[in-house]
Amino acid sequence: MAEAKPPSLDEVRARIDAIDADLLRLVVERSNLAHAVAAAKAAAGEAGKFGLRPGREAMLLRKLLAGPRNGARPGLIVRIWRELIGDSLATQGPFNLAVWGGKDAGRAVEVARLRFGVAPSLRQVARPEEALAAARALGGVAVCALTADSPWWGRLLAEPRLKVFAALPCLAAWGPLSALAVAEVEVEPTGADNTFWVTDAHQSAAAVEAALSRDEVAATLLVETGGLKLYMLAGFYQANDPRLARAPGKLSGVIGAAPAPLDV
Repeated sequence: MAEAKPPSLDEVRARIDAIDADLLRLVVERSNLAHAVAAAKAAAGEAGKFGLRPGREAMLLRKLLAGPRNGARPGLIVRIWRELIGDSLATQGPFNLAVWGGKDAGRAVEVARLRFGVAPSLRQVARPEEALAAARALGGVAVCALTADSPWWGRLLAEPRLKVFAALPCLAAWGPLSALAVAEVEVEPTGADNTFWVTDAHQSAAAVEAALSRDEVAATLLVETGGLKLYMLAGFYQANDPRLARAPGKLSGVIGAAPAPLDV
């Protein structure tokens, strides 16, 4: 039996052109629905609320990555949908990023764009306090680097409305955790999360981790500076969790949570 003749290059290109036209039509249709979402929110009395839903986004992306996709790598899927989601949010209302990157400002901007797309406006700031101030405004998101230069995350203990909601980058393939995103948003469990917890415990990092592990809390030290330690806890923990109340430290607390890397 003769083997099927492979398509010619012209035929392949024609098929790609047809797919591109279909993709454009669907992208335009999806973008137009953002206006319908904004109108529905206004009718429901939610016009003045930031539409960012990090938990919903994570569950959507996990569903897409779990489906059949053959040659489409996770990075491609995530980049496409992050752009679509970011554009939709920017259409619905204010959406802007304030980025503090410490000594590696370029990396902070890179992970911010990977997470939120190109639609929101972005400005770099000289101090993390400026980024957090921007996050207090409607539609504002602070992206701050994790660095020994500043314990900016400790300030969130006194500002419960501001919460860490994303760990950047969101794919392990894009590199190690280097920044956190903060905003006035609701943080919801997604089934695979990490919680961020701060303590002023004077004990060593290993001693704090051992104390937490006795309560079956798996902790990893991220940064230690200014007499404060920032830990990442495996799982989703509420601020009033008794296991954390028993942990070392006089001043401590949960400052938010984020979905685990989407490709792990």
